[in-house]
Amino acid sequence: MASETAVAPVDPWTGKPVRRRRRGVVTVAAGVAVAVAGLVLTADVVAYRRFGPQPEPRIPGVERVAIHTRFHTTDPVRYDRTPPAGGPHAPVWLNCGVYAAPVPPENAVHSMEHGAVWVTYRPDLPAGQVAALRLLGRRPYTVVSPYPGLPAPVVASAWGRQLRLDDAADERLQRFLDVYREGPLTPERGGPCHGGTGAPLT
Repeated sequence: MASETAVAPVDPWTGKPVRRRRRGVVTVAAGVAVAVAGLVLTADVVAYRRFGPQPEPRIPGVERVAIHTRFHTTDPVRYDRTPPAGGPHAPVWLNCGVYAAPVPPENAVHSMEHGAVWVTYRPDLPAGQVAALRLLGRRPYTVVSPYPGLPAPVVASAWGRQLRLDDAADERLQRFLDVYREGPLTPERGGPCHGGTGAPLT
């Protein structure tokens, strides 16, 4: 009786025991399942790192600006800071690029809503620094313009964030652009930065 229970089942077509074959199939299936699960997990991790919540990089001197409203208006807006870093704005955005003269802040704020960084400078900034800023203005989603009455020689503004600088060569300006152009705080990321109003030099 014991010898009968020890006999492995036989495949009626081949006459060979099937237990070993089934174990092989189960092992292969398990291996495939583990591999697929690993791929799915890896894809999830990559997707999270690329699109998921990320901590905001810390740039010394960056000020957080509370923005409570962002409706469209055709009236002039009295912003609570110079230059503004968000808030109500004109219905038409400002075309990104470099401007030789001051631009309407209401239009520039609309561009920031789409992800632009607005780099403003005092009209008496040395010519060499102005030239350096204009080079930065060639990049997408960047507006560069003079702005009378600034609280610092150079001020970089994004939606909800602002950085005051004493010199255009300050390395923090480049870091600010890298983080906040179409950055994590952009209300309408991907919105256009051309086809609006304004005639930039570039």
